[in-house]
Amino acid sequence: MNKITYHREGDYFIPDLYLPMQPKGHIGKYGQLRLNYLKNFDKGLYTELLITGTLKQYLLDIDENANNKVNLIIKQLSESENINEQLKEHHQMEWVQSMNNIKNRAEEIVLNEIIYV
Repeated sequence: MNKITYHREGDYFIPDLYLPMQPKGHIGKYGQLRLNYLKNFDKGLYTELLITGTLKQYLLDIDENANNKVNLIIKQLSESENINEQLKEHHQMEWVQSMNNIKNRAEEIVLNEIIYV
């Protein structure tokens, strides 16, 4: 059971309230997208995370998971489609087009499975 302490300022008793320590780190692209989604479409979860002080950690976790999944999908798709360093050496533009296509597909998967759910 938590007790609230007070201090006196003039004729008033002011509660001693402190915010919990926030985790260090930068919220990246996917964390920002998730934050925007929560603010606009899941206000209940957003409010709960904000009140409990866990919003930043939640967004950092989402961002890390999304980045890891995008990188994993890119690696798997490039291996399955035989997009390798040899192609990069001999046909740079084809390699760039293929990798951009794979990156876009991987991001679309992550957006639908992690960010916008």
